Formats: sequence, structure tokens, C-alpha cells
Amino acid sequence: MNTIKTYVKNNKERFINELIELLKIPSISADSDYKNDIVKTANAVKSALETAGCKIVELCDTPGNPIVYGEHIINEDLPTVLVYGHYDVQPADPIELWESAPFEPVIQITKLHPEGAIYARGSSDDKGQMYMHIKAFELMMQTDTLPCNIKFMIEGEEEIGSSSLEWFVKRNQDKLSNDVILISDTGMISMDQPSITTGLRGLSYVQVEVRGPNRDLHSGLYGGAVANPINILTKMIASLHDENNCITIPKFYDNVIEATIEERKEMAKAPFSLEEYKSALDIDEVYGEKGYTTNERNSIRPTLDVNGIWGGYIGEGAKTVIASQAFAKISMRLVPDQTPEEITELFKNHFESIAPKAVKVKVTPHHGGYPYVTPIDFVGYRAANKAYTEAFGVESIPQRGGGSIPIVALFEQELKSKTILMGFGLDSDAIHSPNEHFGIYNFLKGIETITLFYRYYAEMKS
Repeated sequence: MNTIKTYVKNNKERFINELIELLKIPSISADSDYKNDIVKTANAVKSALETAGCKIVELCDTPGNPIVYGEHIINEDLPTVLVYGHYDVQPADPIELWESAPFEPVIQITKLHPEGAIYARGSSDDKGQMYMHIKAFELMMQTDTLPCNIKFMIEGEEEIGSSSLEWFVKRNQDKLSNDVILISDTGMISMDQPSITTGLRGLSYVQVEVRGPNRDLHSGLYGGAVANPINILTKMIASLHDENNCITIPKFYDNVIEATIEERKEMAKAPFSLEEYKSALDIDEVYGEKGYTTNERNSIRPTLDVNGIWGGYIGEGAKTVIASQAFAKISMRLVPDQTPEEITELFKNHFESIAPKAVKVKVTPHHGGYPYVTPIDFVGYRAANKAYTEAFGVESIPQRGGGSIPIVALFEQELKSKTILMGFGLDSDAIHSPNEHFGIYNFLKGIETITLFYRYYAEMKS
């Protein structure tokens, strides 16, 4: 451990500066205008792997954005760890809410981060966390302590559904063969209490369109006589939850595996302050499905949320019009054993059925993913827990996550290996939001912990 700490300490400033340079590139996968930046970022990741010591590094073409693949095989008889991460980021909108430019990283000292936090889009999700793995690999190479084989697969489409990843994985199963998959794209409970994410929710994402008259209409001449698509859409959306905040789509909950009383008791052991939670979000009260705690609502329960809604006139001043169409983007987080195909079809059938005849409705599926649960009784989890315990001085807590990483279930299906989710972000990192940031302490501690994982995983597998 002293060797690890010493190397991280001696290279701290370089590690931070390298990450800052990577964060400057606006690798926004949702916007084709940033295609050149996507390629530039992929090449930067490739270069970082080469510099760190990978024997083989490739920029792999896909139907979409390139995947960076790297490997360092020291002995075919040793176990192999496959590291997955992504170099693409979310759009920075709304830009005006950022306190600093999203692609001009700055370090700010805060009460939570006395060592500083790097403010930039992608700092926590996922460039900062992905880069920890490259630096941990560099550390082991430079100190001659790499105990097993390592492979990297860093993609550029995670934020838009990883549409090319399945194509790549199915065509490269031998290349990607491994004993365990390691991902840092999640978080932990707090700076003092590490946790290992043992479950992820799945996802069904759709866009809906409500179309009324064949053109925008004067609201004085036609108001009250013709269906207003915006009014209709908001009513339809409002009807998707009942008074207990349960989702009203028929059969939506049919395949949900309910958590046992024992599982819910274990979840309740995680430190959590409802007052601090509300204070951090500047809200007076929490809101959600009746009968469940806040931590249960955002992890073991399915949800339905409107992610965007638009239509009509939203410019400065007034324009008295009835819009001819209205739109919304809706995401549903899924839990075992719901599937994105099933839920998307249930949503489509229900949403179309509740539309009045005065309008036409179109539901367009976007992307989805399956929920996933990691067992806590296999060697990968035990090695991760031991690594966290040594690095932080306290044993980690298993915790279900509320987010989705659709490719985790794909990996198990295609590569037949389990995934360990070693996240170092915090709920307060503002991922996908203005002022995203990642603590320098978390970044450096992540490098230490990941390095320890390799040591203990190799020992336990021998």
C-alpha cells in the first residue's frame, strides 16, 4: 500500500493535469456537430493507454463512434480483468446555469471537497472515473506490480444508449474474453463510507408526439373549439401516475421482483439523512411512490419520468396560438424482471389508448437496457470489498443503484462474466446537470483502490 500511495502522491499533479486536458474536449455523443471531438477524444484515450504501457492498443471502427481497445497480457494462465468505460459525455445544456464553462475545467475548494473538485462536463461521468483505471494500470506497470492480465474497452456512445457496443461485443467475443469485468461509472455513499453497487435499473426511453390541427391556430378564433395538443399531452402524462404515485400503465408491475423484508432491512443500514438530502436539493419534502423510503424509490422500484416537453411558442413576449403538435421525452427505469421491450410495448399501447379521438398520437422508442444484479458471494466482489476496506479504512456496503448501464446485462449474456461496479462518485457530483464535478480526493483514492483490487483479485483467484 505504501508503494501505491507514494506513486499517487508523487504523480498527483500530473494525473490531475492529464484529466483536465481530456475534459477540455467536448465529446458530446448526442450531437453530430461534435463528431470530430469524439474522434479526438478516442485518440487521446488511445494515446493514454499506450503511454501507460499497453502492449496492444487499437481504435476500433463501429457503425457509430470508435471503441478504444487495449490489452496487456502477461501470462495466459493468469486471470484477466476487462475494464469498461466511456469517453463520451452528456450535452452541457443549459449553459447559462454553469458557474464556469463546461469544457474549461476549473478546480474549486468546497466544504465537501477541501482538496478541491474538478468542475467540467464528464468529470465524474465518466472521464474522471474511466481515467482512474488507466492511471492504476500505469501505476502497476511502473512499479512492476501488475498481477494479472488486463484489457480495456472504452466506448463513445454510452450517453446515447451504447447502440454500437452490442455489435462490437458479438463480433469480438474471443478478444474480449475475461474472468471479471470492472466498471467505474457509479458512485459511493459518501467520502467516508464506500459502497459497491450491486444492482442497476434497466431503461425504456421513448418520445411521444400529440398532433392536432394541420397548422398552428389563433387561440382566439379556435380556442375552446379545437383540441389543444399541449393541453391533451399534459393531461395524458398526468394520468400516468395515480394518487399514490404508482404508475397506471396496465401490467406495468406484473414482472417486478419485490425486494424481501430482509433485503430492505439491509438497505436501511446504509447511512442516510433525509434532512441533508432535502437540504442538498433545496426542497421542502420528498415525493414518490407510497410505501417506500427515498433510497428504495430510487433503486429497487421502477419509475416513469418526463425528461423534456415542448410545443407551441416559447419565445420572448406573447403569441396567442394553439400549437398543432406537442412532444415529450419519457424515461422509465426498470427493475428485475422487467424488460425494455415489454415495458416499451405496454407504454405504447396504453398511451395510444388514452388519447382522445380529437388528436393523433405517435410513440417512438429510442433506447433501452436491462436491469442487473451483481452477486456478493463471488471472488470479484470479495476482492473489491477488501480493496475498499484497506483504502478507506472501513468496509464497503452493498447498495443498489438507481441508474442504468445497459451494457452490463449484455456483457453477462455475451461474455459470460460478472461485473463489479466500483464507483467513486457522489450523489452531489451533479452528473448530467450544470456544474458537474468530481472530487480530487475521490479521483486519487479511486486509483489506489482499483490498484488494490487487482492485488486481491489475483490472490483470491490463485
